[in-house]
Amino acid sequence: MGKIEYYGKELILDIHKCDITTFTRKSIKKFYKKLCKLIHMEAHDLHFWDYEDMDMTLEEWDALPPNVRGISAIQFIMTSNITIHALDLLGCVYINVFSCKNFNSHIAKVFSENWFKGKAVKSEVIDRI
Repeated sequence: MGKIEYYGKELILDIHKCDITTFTRKSIKKFYKKLCKLIHMEAHDLHFWDYEDMDMTLEEWDALPPNVRGISAIQFIMTSNITIHALDLLGCVYINVFSCKNFNSHIAKVFSENWFKGKAVKSEVIDRI
């Protein structure tokens, strides 16, 4: 077996007590643009998953469990991706930044907390090998 090399890094953030007015496509798109600039990543495709474009009744919406009633997005970057799951009813946002290019995880954490106006209750950095 050969020498194990550094493959990349992943930042995992659970941010609670957020301002849910930041949980919109417009806000998240701006968040990605500014975060990528701050951590020197090249953004590519951005995809959203939410119920904005679905034909759903209010009763069907209300019947969904809190952990799926929100907006998810994935920002592909040249070296991997950044994902977000923002849950209105819980006031929480869950963020993963994964890249095989090194980045400043502290800057990403502080920026994310400030953007969503919450506090990270879990912040973990994993070196991928």
